[in-house]
Amino acid sequence: MRRSLPDMPTITTTLASPDVWDDIQYALSGGGDGRSCQCVWPVLTNKEWETTDLDQRTKLFQQEVASDRPPGIVAYVDGDAAGWVRVGRRPAQRRLARTRNIVATTHEALDDESVWAVSCFVVRKEHRGKGLNAALLDAAIEFARSSGARVIEGYPIDTAKTNVRVNDLFHGALSTFLAAGFAEIPGPKPERPLVTLEVA
Repeated sequence: MRRSLPDMPTITTTLASPDVWDDIQYALSGGGDGRSCQCVWPVLTNKEWETTDLDQRTKLFQQEVASDRPPGIVAYVDGDAAGWVRVGRRPAQRRLARTRNIVATTHEALDDESVWAVSCFVVRKEHRGKGLNAALLDAAIEFARSSGARVIEGYPIDTAKTNVRVNDLFHGALSTFLAAGFAEIPGPKPERPLVTLEVA
């Protein structure tokens, strides 16, 4: 997918695969916790997370990238790897079904394979403010739709209701999801709504 505006950099996106493994790693290492997390936080339980180190997380992530279910999408700015989004079937992201705010708010059965989730964004510091999260979310929606998703959920932060460190914005900002057509479902935490988009 390609996204560009006059006098703006050209943003392209590519589905995760072993061919772009090095690009994914570069995108994750440009600031924040992406490199240490290896984007496996959503798929591990707390106990599993606490008992894994960076090498183990990297191997788990590499196995996902090489599987027949790519775990996300990498974004490029003028050809340089710049960002990442995790998107996939919600039941495979096991932490989500163990998160009280999500369990209390979702209208969908937790084991429904037709429900997909966008759970993590990473953008390198030098490329922030260029619209990468919006481009990544657009690509995630298209990937989910083409893969048979019925509904896509997101778990963003409402930056109008709370002060948040940049590193904590890996969930995405509410405004990005709303601009992409998601509907907000208020939950127990006003600053952490659930958003949903029907795609089938």
